[in-house]
Amino acid sequence: MSGREASIAPQEAGGVLTIDLGALADNWRLIRDRARGAECAAVVKADAYGLGIERAVPALAKAGCRTFFVAHPGEARRVREVAPDAVIYVLNGLLPGTGAVHEALALRPVLGSREEIAEWAAFCAERGRKLPAAIHVDTGMNRLGLAPEEAMAVAAENALAAFTPSLLMTHLVAGEEGDSPLNARQHAEFERIRAVFGAIPASFCNSSGAFLSGDVGHDLLRPGIALYGGNPTPARPNPMKPVVRLEARIIQVRSVPDGAGAGYNSRWTARGVRRLATISVGYADGYPRSASGTDDKRAAGVDAGVALVAGKRCPFAGTVSMDLIILDVTDVPQEAVRRGDLAVLIGDDLSVDEVAARAGTIGYEILTGLGPRYARIYLDA
Repeated sequence: MSGREASIAPQEAGGVLTIDLGALADNWRLIRDRARGAECAAVVKADAYGLGIERAVPALAKAGCRTFFVAHPGEARRVREVAPDAVIYVLNGLLPGTGAVHEALALRPVLGSREEIAEWAAFCAERGRKLPAAIHVDTGMNRLGLAPEEAMAVAAENALAAFTPSLLMTHLVAGEEGDSPLNARQHAEFERIRAVFGAIPASFCNSSGAFLSGDVGHDLLRPGIALYGGNPTPARPNPMKPVVRLEARIIQVRSVPDGAGAGYNSRWTARGVRRLATISVGYADGYPRSASGTDDKRAAGVDAGVALVAGKRCPFAGTVSMDLIILDVTDVPQEAVRRGDLAVLIGDDLSVDEVAARAGTIGYEILTGLGPRYARIYLDA
């Protein structure tokens, strides 16, 4: 059991996080069916985007997923415990001196520099085993990976002879922008590099890449955010099922007069008599402070956070604090707002992507920030 999955009874928690493992599996199947015969893997780094590796990985494996990507060996260890036969790639490369860990857990490092390639080759030579690893080529991100000419040189020098290159991969810069010229540019560069590496399986597409037009899928797809309900095609309706529902407990309701302030520094002012409800979730639970509702935002027409109470959208009133958020529930019938009720922070017609946009961030940050104080309810696949 992971730290985020500590057993908390819903009636004792400030918030309830419901995770639909069936929807997670269906999302993986949807992308698998778009893969045109390529293998569909799953990216489960950051504790399966906040959902919990120990629950997400078995659900995906049961659906048919055989290959998983994580960021660090520590995450890989957890995946290996629940998926003993899976292929596991470590995206952040080979940390110095961790060859034995990768060997013991049957992990495949994603090698993105000459130094990493040399260390893995030396380790394999020392062990007398041609262990598998991926080669990461940078086609435009300028973050990790071999520069294109470096990659061409590595292939020409036969620097990979001591181990088994099991995957050649790159990472899309703007896959969610389907018409971006960057996508075609990266694809052309990747094809140029791929031609000199021979028959090594190739991986080009992340979540959004799976929805690009044309034949760009190659041999393996690596979806991440789309599996967890994020929209891989932001300019179009979301094809994925929602996976996460977040609700917060209403712990107090009050009326305030015209001109009253709310929250720290009174950055929100009541316009007329208002009814306010305080919910028991805040930035300590991973809900962004940047979603605060303030007079300045209201004057500028900038969206702030909202929650659903009895099906109605209720704006945030004041600053999101560590453990609490204030909602303006004036437009909700009085009898429909009671102490102990649950307000919806993610769910129904309030998607994780909208929640993120109202906080000036992205769905990835919302999901991966979900904290350990929620009562977690898993709906089985």
